[in-house]
Amino acid sequence: MRWLDFLFPPRVDEFALRDVSPDDFLSRMRVRLVQETQPETIGLLPFTASSVRAAIHEAKYRGNEHAFELLSAALVEYLRDADDVGRSTSYIVVPVPLGEKRRKERGFNQVEEIANRAAKLLGCTTDAALLERTRETASQVSLPRRARLENMRGAFRAARPADPSHTYIVIDDVITTGATLQAAIDALRAAGAAHIIPLALAH
Repeated sequence: MRWLDFLFPPRVDEFALRDVSPDDFLSRMRVRLVQETQPETIGLLPFTASSVRAAIHEAKYRGNEHAFELLSAALVEYLRDADDVGRSTSYIVVPVPLGEKRRKERGFNQVEEIANRAAKLLGCTTDAALLERTRETASQVSLPRRARLENMRGAFRAARPADPSHTYIVIDDVITTGATLQAAIDALRAAGAAHIIPLALAH
């Protein structure tokens, strides 16, 4: 424990991440396909791992730069070598948008922050303006699967037509029932996207 911790005690999640290096964090990657969406979602990290859970919480609720660094490193690690993405820069990364109210409360969209950092390292494009919320939705955390699906139905729309020649990688932080990502996929399809890869940082 550092002496400043006595004056300014760190948050539990902040403390859990303090000494986690990018290499340590990447060693926790367990890429798997999550079947709750169509197409299936690629999940990168197990949410059950304490450091992963801490990184998601610190990024989402605190805008923690170290958490952004760790999660973007995982995204870069996957996108750089993924067979279904390839090594070209012809894909577009689309972060799932927050509602206007939630974004004002937090001051940022954590998924957008992570995607932007990864895209800068990879030299690819992000498009945070392509998807937009049609309405504010209730928090998904305490809702059962059926209620989550209904809560997110029609929650997104594309701000403009999607180019069917592009690959769109739509990203969220955590996948549970897949309701949020499926709503985003449906909105991109309705806008004309032909090739969509859903991806969750944690599963």
